[in-house]
Amino acid sequence: RYVAGGVCKSTAKLNGKVVVITGANTGIGKETARDLAQRGARVIIACRDMAKGEAAASEIRAETGNQQVIVKKLDLAETKSIRQFAESFLEEEKALHILINNAGVMLCPYSKTADGFEMHLGVNHLGKGHFLLTFLLLERLKQSAPARIVNVSSLAHHGGRIRFHDLQGEKCYNKGLAYCHSKLANVLFTRELARRLKGTGVTANSLHPGSVHSELIRHSILMTLLWKTFSFFLKTPREGAQTSIYCAVAEELESVTGQYFSDCRPAYVSPQGRNDELAKKLWNVSCELLGIQWD
Repeated sequence: RYVAGGVCKSTAKLNGKVVVITGANTGIGKETARDLAQRGARVIIACRDMAKGEAAASEIRAETGNQQVIVKKLDLAETKSIRQFAESFLEEEKALHILINNAGVMLCPYSKTADGFEMHLGVNHLGKGHFLLTFLLLERLKQSAPARIVNVSSLAHHGGRIRFHDLQGEKCYNKGLAYCHSKLANVLFTRELARRLKGTGVTANSLHPGSVHSELIRHSILMTLLWKTFSFFLKTPREGAQTSIYCAVAEELESVTGQYFSDCRPAYVSPQGRNDELAKKLWNVSCELLGIQWD
């Protein structure tokens, strides 16, 4: 029970609400989708693997009785795919009340996205709804206010640094540190986004889900072995989803923004993660890399 951590105790219903969850075909994303569907939301599972997505959606529909669980293609390693997803969503959906940026990669060998970004930075920050998708869907969120943006970060942000001189890891690369850097980017993005959204009725918060037994470590044989050995001390995906659910539905968070949570309560943010100047600089550099203007 100690390892399981905090539990979302809110009984809030989401009938009539529209939710987008990236990477909800597996792990904590899938469990988050299951919970929000149970609450009556129209849930859009945005994922790369359509077969897994359809299997997850079918399972959730059968279990919850909620037929409004839909799968849409989204490959966060391609800005083209992100733009196509957003365009399709905006054409078909007239509201968006909750955007949960959950999908991510961890401990990848050095590689680049289709747009030439280092994989962790490209998927976990620039591509992952943490930046480009949020930018593309933001007006719909504002129109649907009160609305929430929930960014899944990690305790690993404490080990991160924003290395502007080598953002793509071309000079020096360590897959563990690259993951930490991208998780710090999530926290900084959330902080600056919340500042810019004050007064709009849209909140933005980030979170640490805990150490969860999931597919996220599939790129590391050593980590896979370690996680299997110590699985007793890891959260299940359902336990790991609790803080995401809490940030998405808890009534007491209706006007709370720019915060970082763990185990369904506020948590300590690293000094780097509280650096407003760093957050602004990362924002500007991210816009330049993506070729967008976000004023």
